[in-house]
Amino acid sequence: MRFPKFRLEKRPSPPTWLRIAIPFIAIGISFLFSAIIILLAGRNPISAFYAIFYGALGTRLGFMETLVKATPLILTGIAVSLAFTAKFWNIGAEGQLYAGALAATWLGISHFSLPSPIYIFLMIVVGFIAGSLWALIPGFLKARFKVDDVVTTLLMNYIMIYMVSAILEGPWRDPVTSWPQSIMIAKNAEYPKLFARSRVHFGLIVSIIAIIVVYVIIKHTKLGFRIRATGANAKAAYFLGINTIKTIILTAVISGGIAGLAGVGEVAGLHFHLTENISPGYGYSGIVIAMLGGLHPIGVMLAAFFFGIIITGAEYMSRATGVTSFIADVIQGITLLVMLAMLLLYEYRIRRVE
Repeated sequence: MRFPKFRLEKRPSPPTWLRIAIPFIAIGISFLFSAIIILLAGRNPISAFYAIFYGALGTRLGFMETLVKATPLILTGIAVSLAFTAKFWNIGAEGQLYAGALAATWLGISHFSLPSPIYIFLMIVVGFIAGSLWALIPGFLKARFKVDDVVTTLLMNYIMIYMVSAILEGPWRDPVTSWPQSIMIAKNAEYPKLFARSRVHFGLIVSIIAIIVVYVIIKHTKLGFRIRATGANAKAAYFLGINTIKTIILTAVISGGIAGLAGVGEVAGLHFHLTENISPGYGYSGIVIAMLGGLHPIGVMLAAFFFGIIITGAEYMSRATGVTSFIADVIQGITLLVMLAMLLLYEYRIRRVE
């Protein structure tokens, strides 16, 4: 018995409206699959989805918490988006986030007698530098020696996470509670709150500034042109006179620095000390957000806000309906898989080989 053979054939001119519709279709399919899972668990999916959106947007507290969750997601999403634009497959935003958090904590627990604006600025700078340096290693290996960036960035996540764990279990262990966490950072190093009776902090402003800066870089600078050209066709960019090695390394450095800012925000804006689980996976969620946002800064911001809704609302849904909050992870995973499949079908059509 012979099975039919198929091949992928590049579409000559995919319709623009389909590219815009793909994220919405992916979200719809992910909700459909999630509804099936909720039905199998013996719950009403309509009630569960209503609880998600009501819990995230229906009250002032819920909306503020959605902004809190969206803040690091915007930063990791825009970091991954920038890297992917240059075809630097940065799967390491989680490790770069931890690097930024580690550096910010080191500065924060030093308790320098500095004015708060200067202290906060220094926290942002060292967090950016730490994330940049952690991304520089795989960026250099890819650009100079063609080492697989997916493997190196992924493995470096675990190196940094276990490094943070070792430090917290050892020299930085809280001497009062004996918990594997650092002491509290200085009060003058904490991010200010943006709204009364909420946890929304200055990190939201940092994330919006990051969106604007990346948009300007990509759309209106020579560096942005080099990044886009390298991502579109590295060989053609090289023959055009673009230093692709330098472009990839610089893109990796900027991408890692932005992810490091997410770690600074978690330390200086929310927890005020470093813990082993400072991130519940924001770096990995940034991959889904970057793809869902079409690698466009504005799309990334909207996708991050959407996932902030899902994460915040899932906690309320769990309390209200009994459906596990892990359904948020299911929605994220299905959305990524569907998005990747639809992007492939957007670029290529499947042809049967006679």
